[in-house]
Amino acid sequence: MKTLGTAIAAALLVAAACGRNGAADRPEAQPVDLSTLKPQFEFRGRIVFQSDLDGDNEIYLLTREGVRRLTDNTWSDEFPRWSPDGRRIAFTANGTGRYQIFVMNDDGSGLKQVTRSEHNAIEEGWFPDGRRLAFTEERKKTIGRSYKMFSVDLETGRTDPLLPEFDNSNALPDFSPDARFLAFTGKRTMGWDAFVADLTTRKVIALTEGGKACRPRFSPEGEKIVYVTSEADGKGDIWLANPDGSGKERLTELPETYDYYPAWSPDGKYAVFASGTKHYPHQGTWSLALVKIGTKRVIPLFKSGARDVFPDWR
Repeated sequence: MKTLGTAIAAALLVAAACGRNGAADRPEAQPVDLSTLKPQFEFRGRIVFQSDLDGDNEIYLLTREGVRRLTDNTWSDEFPRWSPDGRRIAFTANGTGRYQIFVMNDDGSGLKQVTRSEHNAIEEGWFPDGRRLAFTEERKKTIGRSYKMFSVDLETGRTDPLLPEFDNSNALPDFSPDARFLAFTGKRTMGWDAFVADLTTRKVIALTEGGKACRPRFSPEGEKIVYVTSEADGKGDIWLANPDGSGKERLTELPETYDYYPAWSPDGKYAVFASGTKHYPHQGTWSLALVKIGTKRVIPLFKSGARDVFPDWR
C-alpha cells in the first residue's frame, strides 16, 4: 500500500520521513523483555510513541520507570497523539483494511474507531477542546495521490473539510492552544513546506519555502513552532520559528543523523524527536532524543534497537 511517505519520497528526500511508514523490511522480531528497556534520561511526564519492536508497528508508553506496550495486535498502529487532557490517545491504524483514526484510553483500554472514510484517514491532531480530531485523508488520483485535512466530531462522527481554501495537498494538522491557528504541511508546487493558517481571517502564511520542510508543531503556550527541514544538511533537522515565520533557528546540528517527528515537552523547555542514521523508513534503527530549547543540547532518551518514532509528550 502506498502511503503519504511513499508518495512524497518519490519527489524529494526529506518527505519520506515526513510521511507515514511501515515495517516491511524488518526481519522477524524476537520476543523482547520490556522490563529491560529503560529511558536514558530521567524526564517528567509520559511519552507515547510508535515502534516496530515486536515486528509490526505498535503504540508504546515511556515513563521514567520504563516502557509499556499499549496496543498488541496484527495491525499497523501508528502516529499516537495525546488528547489535551491527557486521558486519551488518538492514533492511525489499518485494522479495518484501510487506515482509519482510532481513540483509546491512556492505558490502552476503551478502543473506539473514529473515522469510517472510504479513503485512508491518517495522521491526526486534536482540537484544543478535545471534542474533535483533525486528520489527513489520502485520495487516489489519475496520477499520484492527494491529501486533504478534515475534522471529525468524536460524539456524532460528523466530518467536515478543515481548510478547503488551500487548493493543493495539505496534511498533518496541529492547533495552537487557543484554536485560532492551524499549523500544517502543504504542497503548492514541488515538495512540501510548513504553513500556518489563521482560522479567523483564513489567511495562510508559509513558514518555509523550497519544498524541504514539514511537521510544524505548536509549543504548549503557542508562542513557538518546531518543525523539520533538510535545508541545512540534506537529511533533516529540528528547527524553531515564531508562528509568523520569523526567528528561525536550527536546534539540531547532527550531520550524521536524520532528525524528524518533533513534539514539545509539557513545559516547553524541550523538544522530543526521533533520530536515525539511515534513511527512514527503508532501513536502520531509530531512537528517541531530546533537544533543550535555548542551549540546543541534544540528550539521548530511549533506544530499543527497533524503529522508535512519532513521540508525543504529556
